[in-house]
Amino acid sequence: MKDDYYLLIRNKLIDNEIYERVKDYSKERNKVLTYFDIGKILHEAGSRYGENIIKEYSNKLAIDVGNKYNERTL
Repeated sequence: MKDDYYLLIRNKLIDNEIYERVKDYSKERNKVLTYFDIGKILHEAGSRYGENIIKEYSNKLAIDVGNKYNERTL
């Protein structure tokens, strides 16, 4: 179900937001891995539900996580 992909992305971004607030030497590594994972998830979701999925998810993420995760940044 396409909402499962959305929940995976949202949870990864929320986890990343929490992680960014904690001082840690591996913060940048986590950010790279997070966005790499999100890219893989978006690729899989897009192949199943079409390229419009990025726009749909960005609209939902703007509400759940913040405006900085818009269509362009995803």
